[in-house]
Amino acid sequence: MKKSKKADIVAVAKAAKVSASTVSRAFNHPNLVTPATRKRIDAAVRRTGYIRNRAAQTIHGIRSGTIGVLVPTLDHTIFAEVVQAFSEAVSEHGFTILLASHGYDLQREYAILRKFLEHRVDGVVLTGLEHDDAVFQLLDSQEIPCVLMWNYDDTTCYPSIGADNELAGRMIAEHVLSLGHRHVACMFPPTAGNDRAFARREIVLRTLGNAGVAVPPAWMFTTVYSISDSKRDMMALLSQRDRPTALICGNDILASGALYGAVACGIRVPSDITVVGIGDFKGSSDIEPPLTTVRLPARRIGAETARALVSMIIAPDSAPQTSLHCAPELIQRQSSDRPRASSMRTP
Repeated sequence: MKKSKKADIVAVAKAAKVSASTVSRAFNHPNLVTPATRKRIDAAVRRTGYIRNRAAQTIHGIRSGTIGVLVPTLDHTIFAEVVQAFSEAVSEHGFTILLASHGYDLQREYAILRKFLEHRVDGVVLTGLEHDDAVFQLLDSQEIPCVLMWNYDDTTCYPSIGADNELAGRMIAEHVLSLGHRHVACMFPPTAGNDRAFARREIVLRTLGNAGVAVPPAWMFTTVYSISDSKRDMMALLSQRDRPTALICGNDILASGALYGAVACGIRVPSDITVVGIGDFKGSSDIEPPLTTVRLPARRIGAETARALVSMIIAPDSAPQTSLHCAPELIQRQSSDRPRASSMRTP
């Protein structure tokens, strides 16, 4: 039997009882079509089996209706939150996303970016500010709209939308100092290819140093993003004869593992040791004790990045290409408190 002819946009319009231009508008600018009409068109698309011909589309600079999103990892909820918010926001304008992770490998990031461009994505989102020069050269040569997501810096070559990681690090260090802690340990992830971790670590150490607090080498941990590894390192820290009264972690993943490590050693938080993080990931308020942290507004960052990039794609001449700071916020919970006199030891 011969295959039936593939459905076209006219067939969808007839099935939905609307004009072909309305169907096109529903695809390209869904915000201009009423929800009831979009629902009829979606039903007609399903009935007819219509598939859009993206290769032929050049309306308003839209080439494929897709946006490439590059994140360091998909293992952590904080990136899942920001990507989910971004995806929801761009879908309102008819875009879908191509998502990939580079594992903090900036050379791999360049190779993935080339794949995105081969798929003729309409725009690209990169995570953080630190990227190989070849990445920016490639984006410039192809004239592809790009937004740097998660970090904020108003001097970047592309708009950056995110939180100031130096500010976040300073806030958590100042909180620990304000409680009276002077014997402080630190646990941060590796900083290679991770400008967020580098910025937080450097400002935490600088803020502590300015207050006359030095972190002994035995209290300074470089720990990969892993609850099991951070639990192990916390147990190693607490096994030392001289122990700190506070531990500053570079993110909530490490802080969560540290809390588990304290439990395993029979050490009470915060009466024996204060533990704090950065991020306010999902679950940070539910762990025992609830974690004191600096909230990075992941969903807002994702939504604002989406709005900025869609505007750059659809209206490149009128869209303001400016950076936006989504300010971090100190969230004080039960994992931090003033040090007890009996726990204040000199290393």
